[in-house]
Amino acid sequence: MTEVTLSQILDARENRAKKQKQLLSYYQKPLICFTMNIAGPVKLTPEITRGFCFGSGLLLARLAKAGFVPLYIEEQLLPTGCEGYYIVDAPAEKIKALTVALEEGSPLGRLFDLDVLPPSGEKLERPVPRRCLICGETAAVCSRSRAHRVAQLQEATATLLSQISKSQLIGCLAQKALILEVCCTPKPGLVDRENQGSHRDMDIFTFFKSITALGSYFRECAQIGEDTAHLPAKDTFQKLREAGIRAEKAMFAATVGVNTHKGAIFTLGLLCGSAGRLNSFDPELLCQEAAAMVQGIVARELAGVSAESALTAGQQLYRRYGITGVRGEAEQGFPAVLNIGFPVLKQGLAQGLDLNDSGCAALLAILAHSEDTNLITRGGREAQLHLKNKLQSLLKENPYPSRQTLQQLDEEFIQKNLSPGGSADLLAACYFLQQLQNLPLEGSATRSESKLTYLPVADIP
Repeated sequence: MTEVTLSQILDARENRAKKQKQLLSYYQKPLICFTMNIAGPVKLTPEITRGFCFGSGLLLARLAKAGFVPLYIEEQLLPTGCEGYYIVDAPAEKIKALTVALEEGSPLGRLFDLDVLPPSGEKLERPVPRRCLICGETAAVCSRSRAHRVAQLQEATATLLSQISKSQLIGCLAQKALILEVCCTPKPGLVDRENQGSHRDMDIFTFFKSITALGSYFRECAQIGEDTAHLPAKDTFQKLREAGIRAEKAMFAATVGVNTHKGAIFTLGLLCGSAGRLNSFDPELLCQEAAAMVQGIVARELAGVSAESALTAGQQLYRRYGITGVRGEAEQGFPAVLNIGFPVLKQGLAQGLDLNDSGCAALLAILAHSEDTNLITRGGREAQLHLKNKLQSLLKENPYPSRQTLQQLDEEFIQKNLSPGGSADLLAACYFLQQLQNLPLEGSATRSESKLTYLPVADIP
């Protein structure tokens, strides 16, 4: 654990002010600046990191529930503390009411410092003062009078951070992965922040409603994994499937019958269950555990399908082309995620690209090297193979295409009524694994500095 000096803390505060001014000037939209209230010279530990990641997931989930679209997201782990910046397309006063409700809604919220700044730059004040972590009196009064020793505050902080359960954290990050996926822009043929893609029955707000409805499901999947970790993997899957059926009903109720996340319910539900079963967030191990849970699913559910009994689009594609879809992807340990999309996402981030552009490239890579059943259902096998070859050639020249190229692809997909929804679900899985990989397990060492998320609409000059 690294102790920081007062000078470093003051420098960090000055740097935050500069970044706030820069973001507000560029976007002319309200900004949320998220830091943690941590007493003492140690501002970054695995427990603090977990608390921040949990808090950021809660914040984005609350924004989605309110229908507030994030235009920019940046999150960093620094020796001087965790920092999050969120430009949001909504009235500043409404955002402030949302953040205060989050801070006041649970004891853990006492550790969250969520400042809201309108484009003019003046921080909005709270309607009621914050309360002391220990005695419940006004926090500012206790701070000025040094009413409590640092050791007392640190102990109270540790107690609050320990209340975040593994299943809560996993579920929260799965929900966040879906928010990052739908906000990733531009995605050819898919709903994003710019348009509805090839869909007429859904938009980004439909997705937000669905994501809100699915939050408890992902936590349940992680808890099922924990509770059944001592049992064979197939037993966990049986319970996950039962939970998934309930989740589909909740999704359709929230979206009034629109299928936004049926594939993600299966894919992320499995991965949440894997994360619950294992004492590891290693992507390869998580995917292997998911494969173990569904072992034999293709033979059980597809092998005996005939022309007469093929009811679903997936069954029909298996009978005609031998395409196993998401079942086969899961049974093989999600190779399109683990070997294609996730490496492209990681490499893009390592090269200094943001999570948005790295995610767009990961989506195209998945499309270019796997069989998207949604695409085939909408456009036919011939059109899917043509696009697959086209994308392979495009990515060979540049694995991280420009925004202009992505927008041209988007126009082409929309014109042909194509939508790679299956690949979008796998992109969400990539985001989920990326977040888990950045998350320190309890008792592990913490990184000295790390940028978690950076998702701009456009480059800031």
